[in-house]
Amino acid sequence: MSKLATLTEAVASISSGSHISLSGFAITRCNMAFAREAIRQGLKHLTISHCVGAMDGDLLVGAGCADRLIYGGGSLDKFGRLACVNRGIENGTLIAEEFSSLSVAFRYLAGSLGLPFIPIRSLKGSDLYNRLKEQDASQIAMIDDPFTGEKWLALKPLVPDVAVVQVQQADEEGNAIILGPRWDNAEQAKAAKRTIVIAEELVSTDMIRRNAEQVSLPGLLVSHVVQLPFSAHPCSVYRAYDYDAEEIERYVEGTNTPETLKAYLERTVYGVKDHWEYLERMGGMKRLNALRADAILGY
Repeated sequence: MSKLATLTEAVASISSGSHISLSGFAITRCNMAFAREAIRQGLKHLTISHCVGAMDGDLLVGAGCADRLIYGGGSLDKFGRLACVNRGIENGTLIAEEFSSLSVAFRYLAGSLGLPFIPIRSLKGSDLYNRLKEQDASQIAMIDDPFTGEKWLALKPLVPDVAVVQVQQADEEGNAIILGPRWDNAEQAKAAKRTIVIAEELVSTDMIRRNAEQVSLPGLLVSHVVQLPFSAHPCSVYRAYDYDAEEIERYVEGTNTPETLKAYLERTVYGVKDHWEYLERMGGMKRLNALRADAILGY
């Protein structure tokens, strides 16, 4: 069954107040077109979770779409910090639950397996653990090992309403291939109630069947498939295109203050009709072709 949809349709299927997990990592394979469309459609009071905070989540927080964040730290890689997230924490408009990236991955794993909790050793004794106890002790607990009696830290599972996963290839049934690092994306999708796949390239189901071992996400988890080239811009997608350093630098400048952020959003979100008009504003195919990945190196 075809699950092809436009980006507008996929985002419209999400309600304000939902918990959304995002698949990106800093400035790599981020759900940027999704974030811009979510802002245009006026989604509010979202909870965002991701293993490592990234540019898409920062943009959603800055635009006022999200008021809760569950993450394992994050940045814009060499370009700097997540300014919107940090400002939200400082001014009290964002509730941020900061775990280690490993413990966020464990929480997705628990959700994917249908477990009521999952034990972890690494977080115990850390400042992160102490802060979580003070902030919201409902997400963690101490339990006794039934075999040895040893005390273990247990984490509550993460079960997002929707996982949004940026991939290189997918067929119309939602079977998706992630090239390069997959991180915790498979666990996110399995833990979530449903998954939206945003693919750089749409491939045939016959091709998927011939390369079944490469499939990262099975179609049975997926509700919508959106085929959208350069949908992670200005972030990178391995074997598709590199990050746009000039545009990320403009984003960093734009997030310096609420006033400069408003101007940035007007230029890249509100001032364009859709993703295609956004790409034209970024320089069109002449600019985008310069970012295409080397066929040998993959970036």
